[in-house]
Amino acid sequence: MNSHPPVGPPHHETPPGDLHHEAPGIEFMVEDAPEFELSDAEELIGWIERVAEVHEHRIVQLTYIFCSDDYLHQLNVEYLDHDTLTDVITFDNSDDADMLEGDIFISVERVRENAQDLGISFRDELHRVMIHGVLHLLGYHDKDLLSQTAMRAKEDHCLSLRTF
Repeated sequence: MNSHPPVGPPHHETPPGDLHHEAPGIEFMVEDAPEFELSDAEELIGWIERVAEVHEHRIVQLTYIFCSDDYLHQLNVEYLDHDTLTDVITFDNSDDADMLEGDIFISVERVRENAQDLGISFRDELHRVMIHGVLHLLGYHDKDLLSQTAMRAKEDHCLSLRTF
């Protein structure tokens, strides 16, 4: 997963797509992925809030943007200078280390393909990628094998906190 907080992130002020679920601090949007539908938004919000609480952080604003490979690839090239496909890019907008504020862009196509390759459900892989972005905002990295292993363990722990 190629996700790290770049400088100068784009921020969506209004819902760009068909899907828009919002709670204080967390919202879900769709951009360029019309086939995608998030069915468990309320449960996801509760889970993400629990993860933040466990890590002693407060959510100011998290915006998830579910998009296509092409959309995320364009962001990857423009903001990170990486000409590759990726499943998630996290933009950190926080000014305070104890607060979570950012935009998490997720390629629905990458998540679907990764799930098939790993032999797991789309839902589980989507949740893993969603929390992967949050973990980056919490300060976890995945640049080398050791940090990737630690990140995977944190993802597994966070996934175990789901109650749905």
